[in-house]
Amino acid sequence: MTKLSVNINKFATIRNSRGGDNPNVLKAAIDAERFGANGVTVHPRPDERHIRYADVREIKKIITTEFNIEGNPKEQSFIDLVLETKPHQVTLVPDALGQLTSDHGWNTIEHKDYLIATIAIFKAAGIRVSIFVDPIIEMVAAAALTGTDRIELYTEGYATAYAAGERTSAIAPYIVAAEKAMVLGLGINAGHDLDLNNLQYFKQHIHGLNEVSIGHALVCDALYVGYENAIQLYQRQLQ
Repeated sequence: MTKLSVNINKFATIRNSRGGDNPNVLKAAIDAERFGANGVTVHPRPDERHIRYADVREIKKIITTEFNIEGNPKEQSFIDLVLETKPHQVTLVPDALGQLTSDHGWNTIEHKDYLIATIAIFKAAGIRVSIFVDPIIEMVAAAALTGTDRIELYTEGYATAYAAGERTSAIAPYIVAAEKAMVLGLGINAGHDLDLNNLQYFKQHIHGLNEVSIGHALVCDALYVGYENAIQLYQRQLQ
C-alpha cells in the first residue's frame, strides 16, 4: 500500500496572507486524517512564510497518523525543532535560504560525509530519515551509503514530461532509480508536482512505492471539489 501524506503548507500560506488564524492549520491537519490521509507533512522554513515552528509543535500534540517534517538540516533551528518534536519521519531537502520551493535533490556523492553525520543525529533519536534525491542511479547508490532509511524521488521532471505527453520517457529514469533503491534496501517516497493527472501512472510503474507527499496540487483541487473529496480522489489514484 502506498500511503498519502498531505502537505498542509498552503493552508498556512493563506492564513499568513491575512493574519489571524483562518484557515486554522491544526484543523487542516486533523481533517486530513479524518478525511482519509495516511499522514501529514509540513515544511517549515527559517522565514516562517507558511508553516511556523510553533505550528509544528502544536500539530505534533494532536496528530494521530504519521507526521513528516521536511526541511534543510543546515539550519540548526530545523534540527532542534525535529529533535524536540520527534516526528515519525524527517525528510531532508537541500533548499537554499529563501528558496521558493524545492527544486532538486541532494548530491549524495559530494555531500555524503555531511549526510552521514546529519542522518545519524536523527536516527539516534529514533526518527526515520528520508532524503530528497533526483532519479539518477549514481545518486541513489550513494544515498544508500549515508545511512538513510528512505529516499524521496523528486518528481518535478516526471510531472513536466508527463504533461508534455512524454509518458514513457517521463517515467523511465524513476523506474530505474526505484529498482536500484529496492536492491539497496532503501524505502521509496516521492513528491513534487504529483497531481490527479499523473499520480496513477506513476504509482503503476514504481514498484515498492511507500509514500507520496502532495500539497500544492491537492489544495488547489480542494478549492473546487472540497478538501475531503480531494483527499479521497488522490487515495483512489493510489489503489
